[in-house]
Amino acid sequence: MATAKIKLESKTRSKKLPQPKNLTDIVIDALEDIKARDIQLVNVMKITSVFDYIAIASADSTRQTKALANNVIEKVKEAGFHIIGTEGEGTGEWVLVDCGDIVVHIMQPAVREYYKLEELWREGKIEFPRPKVVKHLVAEEAVEKKTVGRKVAVKKTPAKKPVAKKPTAKTVAAKKPVAKKPVAKKPAAKVPAAKKPDVKKPAAKKPAAKTLAAKKPAARKSTV
Repeated sequence: MATAKIKLESKTRSKKLPQPKNLTDIVIDALEDIKARDIQLVNVMKITSVFDYIAIASADSTRQTKALANNVIEKVKEAGFHIIGTEGEGTGEWVLVDCGDIVVHIMQPAVREYYKLEELWREGKIEFPRPKVVKHLVAEEAVEKKTVGRKVAVKKTPAKKPVAKKPTAKTVAAKKPVAKKPVAKKPAAKVPAAKKPDVKKPAAKKPAAKTLAAKKPAARKSTV
């Protein structure tokens, strides 16, 4: 029983122990403690074999650049890592801290804009700031897809309206009796046939020939 309790206590203690931080997390935390601006952490493992990461940060004054560099050195040493060297602490415009796997560049805004280290290492992968914006964009795209899907679903229902227009075909069928009106005009074609009795009028003059035959008895009176 005692051994079982010891095992349980050892398990609970091991769970409560804080996990060691990576060197990248230590450097970023040290920069954020002194209010560094525009912090970027670029993974350059596929570009160079000298170091794995570069960290770039901006400071508003030479005093802040030196304070940031000193804080990075202290935090890295406290975590058990080694500092290989530093450069630029005299002027304070651009201070470099070589932490072995990470090279930290602390620069004033004008110097950073002039040298543009981000463009020199643009083939690397930016790992800080973490892609919170990407998640936000993904959420917006998901919302847009839902709205588009709803619009498509709404547009499908009006497509059934042409089916409701079938009764209009009956109106076309109802108009067919109107086409019978030309048939009703056929009696008008019989009017020329009524003029045929006018052609028979010359035949009525035949009795005039009989008057000539009636005058023959007058010739017989001369013989007596």
